[in-house]
Formats: sequence, structure tokens, C-alpha cells
Amino acid sequence: MKKFFLAPSILSANFARLGEDIQDVINAGADLIHFDVMDNHYVPNLSIGPMVLESLRNYNINIPIDVHLMVKPVDNLIPQFAKAGATFITFHPESTYDIERTINLIRDHGCKVGLAFNPSTPLSFLDYTMKKLDLILLMSVSPGFSNQSFILSTINKLREVRKRIDSYASNILLQVDGGVKLDNISEISFAGANVFVMGSGIFQYPDYKIIIDKIRQELKNSYFRAIH
Repeated sequence: MKKFFLAPSILSANFARLGEDIQDVINAGADLIHFDVMDNHYVPNLSIGPMVLESLRNYNINIPIDVHLMVKPVDNLIPQFAKAGATFITFHPESTYDIERTINLIRDHGCKVGLAFNPSTPLSFLDYTMKKLDLILLMSVSPGFSNQSFILSTINKLREVRKRIDSYASNILLQVDGGVKLDNISEISFAGANVFVMGSGIFQYPDYKIIIDKIRQELKNSYFRAIH
């Protein structure tokens, strides 16, 4: 069966007990943690920095952490997040003066590389970056805020990126972020995503294991519907 990865978004966690809340969602079956970094410049909001990531690592949060940098300029923060314990570092092409230099900087600091696309960002940036990426992130909402509705045009964009990945015979992960819920995750997976960032779609529920088990069952059911 195709492997799917659930990535709860730290923005929807309980910051009053962040380490415990993240550990609870890991115990419930999360595969990685999506760590949103916003600078009130590239996006109109302000979130968290490398010290929070380092604190989570010191709290023995050991699963992969995908740091999504919604900041501009981006290069100065990459060494700090790498040192703090990032597994993936994902950035937006609009946030750097030299995309290839930023990709190499992430790789040189021992992290896997992700490239993020806003709803209006053209996929042409993939024409010369695919071979250096470990993850492609499609934003299905406008970046910078939680609790937005999924933008339906993202489905066609996912299909296009999935074709590019498959034609490249690559293991690049295709991640989607924004408005992903139990009731639309099947359609999103059909379109080609295999990493699902979910904020309120997980953290709003009192029992994380129950909702994660339901999500996994829905993904399993949709997979078998697709092959039969």
C-alpha cells in the first residue's frame, strides 16, 4: 500500500503545554511535525523561532520536524534552524535572491530540502530545481493564517506536480498544507499528495488517536477504491 505521512501543524497545538501536546500527537500516530515559522514580513503574522525547536528537541521530541520558513530573506535563519534540530527545511522561491544557493545552504547544513508554492506561485520554479529537492509543498490556502478553507484549484496543481515527480522517477515527497480535513483528504490523496499537514483537523479533537486512526482508515479506504 502507498505510504502516507501525517504532519500535525504546530500552530494548532496548545502552546501553554507545547512539549506535552506534541508528544501526545506523536503517541497518537503522527509521522512528523510541521513547524511553521512566520516573520510578519513575508506573511502578515508572527510565530516562533529556532529556540522553540531546540526546546522541543530537548524535550525528547525525536521524530522528523519539517521547518516551513515563511520568512524573507531566508538564508540567515537556515543555519540556526539546522543547528536547533530541523530535519527538513522548506522555503518559498520568492523569499530568496538565489534559489540554488539556498538549496545548497540547506543541504550543506545537513537538512533535507523542501520548496514551497503559494497558490499563485507558478510551478515553473520546478523546471530547474527538481533534482535537488526532497519535498515539494503546495499551499492550499494563503500562507500566514490557520483555519482557512482548502482552495479547490490546488487539486489540479497537485496532479501536475505528481506527474512531474513520477516522470522524474523520484522519491520526492509531495506535501499539501491548508484546510486538510477528514472529509477532503481522500480527494487530496487521489490527486497525488502523500504528506498531509493538518492543524485544526487533528488538534481540535480531544482524542488525537481517534481522529488519526479515522484519517488513516479513510486514506486506506480511498487507496483500495482507487486500485479496484
